[in-house]
Amino acid sequence: MYRATIRKALQKATGMETVLVDVPVQESFGDYSSNAALQFKVQNSKSKIEDQSLKVDNPRKVAESLKQELEKNKELMEIVEKIEIAGPGFLNFWIKESSLIENVHSIQEQKERYGTTNNGEGKTVVVDYSAPNIAKPFGIGHLRSTIIGQAIYNLYKTLGYKVIGDNHLGDWGTQFGKLIYMIKKENITDFDIAKLEELYVAFHKLAHEPENTKEMEEGAREWFKKLEDGDSEARNLWQKCVDISMKEFQRIYDLLEVSLDKALGESFYEQMMKDMIQDPSITKHLTPMEAPSKGFVMDLSKYGIPVPLMYLKSDGGTTYATRDLATLKYRIEEWNAKIIIYEVGAEQKLYFEQLFSAAREMGIVPNDIVLYHTNHGLYLGTDGKKFSTRKGKTIKLEEVLDEAIDRAKKLGNSEEEVSKQVGIGAIKYFDLMHSVQSNVVFDWEKIMNMEGNSGPYLQYTYARMHSVLQKSGTRSSKLETDLKLEPEELSVLRALPRFTEVIEDAAETYSPNILCNYLYDLAQKFNTFYNKHRILEADTNDSKEFRVALTESTATVLQNGLHLLGIETPEKM
Repeated sequence: MYRATIRKALQKATGMETVLVDVPVQESFGDYSSNAALQFKVQNSKSKIEDQSLKVDNPRKVAESLKQELEKNKELMEIVEKIEIAGPGFLNFWIKESSLIENVHSIQEQKERYGTTNNGEGKTVVVDYSAPNIAKPFGIGHLRSTIIGQAIYNLYKTLGYKVIGDNHLGDWGTQFGKLIYMIKKENITDFDIAKLEELYVAFHKLAHEPENTKEMEEGAREWFKKLEDGDSEARNLWQKCVDISMKEFQRIYDLLEVSLDKALGESFYEQMMKDMIQDPSITKHLTPMEAPSKGFVMDLSKYGIPVPLMYLKSDGGTTYATRDLATLKYRIEEWNAKIIIYEVGAEQKLYFEQLFSAAREMGIVPNDIVLYHTNHGLYLGTDGKKFSTRKGKTIKLEEVLDEAIDRAKKLGNSEEEVSKQVGIGAIKYFDLMHSVQSNVVFDWEKIMNMEGNSGPYLQYTYARMHSVLQKSGTRSSKLETDLKLEPEELSVLRALPRFTEVIEDAAETYSPNILCNYLYDLAQKFNTFYNKHRILEADTNDSKEFRVALTESTATVLQNGLHLLGIETPEKM
């Protein structure tokens, strides 16, 4: 990894622990660039620069001294062709072409393992994602969490972390009291996911009537209290709701090719919640609510959060916070999690601020453990309003996926499996190419675009590469390192080594869109090269061997990258 070598050399030369090394926007500025000279600390005892009289307000002079020191570093100069100073003191680095060609060999040898590291060895990351609602069909609103969460999971796994994907299902709470109330009220003995949704909607419609409100809300609370107290009838009905829902969810996960390690719903933490409610080290942080309520809250004003966290309801029932704090406790104690990522929408921003602050205040989560809420945006229609049907109802996810597959067929993909790969890949890529926190305007024309920044464009580029490789025949295992490369060849060659660095950046910032940007840029560079130069009919055999190897390496990187995003790569489109 070239960036790591450059950063290490700069750290040694400057004595600074934190050194930024970026990829310049323009290729003419080199492969990597650093502003270390602008950040250099005067009179730094750890610095290798001999002239300690250098002024921090003269970064150009610092850059000149740094350049001289760096050029003495043998490890660095084995991969770097030249170092130049630009602007007020930026250091630009060019990687040797011979080293870049050696990287092509590495890609050919490692194949699907290219891009993997052991950076996270010995550390556990928990990614909490998807979490559809029990007793409701999988809606479009849960697609972002599922797709983004799976991508983040894949990124961390590639970096050597032990990753646990946990589908934290909402299988506990007063909504089950409402469902059981309606099941009993209408004397229903057989039901499916559609019927459960119908009952839930019916409850709220009836409860909205003033003459029903008190009776129905109290009835729902009573049934949930029975459920928490272990009432056999309540438990049996609840379990049937969960089983029906899980079967439905798995069908959608199979279609999306999403796989989670755990599906520990809120109910799993029932005993832990009971223990925490009685634990003095927890309860000492709680404040009773004003009479006549018997509930408990936690004041978080010291953290700048004006709204207290509801910990227990007035009837002694648990809340989201009770359940989520128990979940955090379990993940740290049982799984030894070092990073816990919640892939949940922006509407829960305040709640997660409350939850994280409460968990640290209670001593459940030590300060060295990372808690992160991705805070993802909404799907919007092309009119800028929340994505829904014309009647304002939530769109079912399966309907969207079916339409994507149908649209993929219209692109000319006659095989059912290829249409599925292209259609679902298009949906996934369109979501992931956006910043996680941004809202996404759901536009079918952009999703299925074969020429712009889209999943089908990248898949078609891969299929084009595969076609070339199928026709190339036997390939040499050793490439010439002194070839005269065309600018378009060199552009692709220089982009390939950044793959692992991009994976690191995407994982560390919880931003799969960084990987999408890289893959699109790589595909564009390859297509520019492909459209301008012959590959199999190159002027010389050495040139042909190089171009075929470049195509193979680029195909490997593109395939590996798309697989990290959960997108398949059909060989023919």
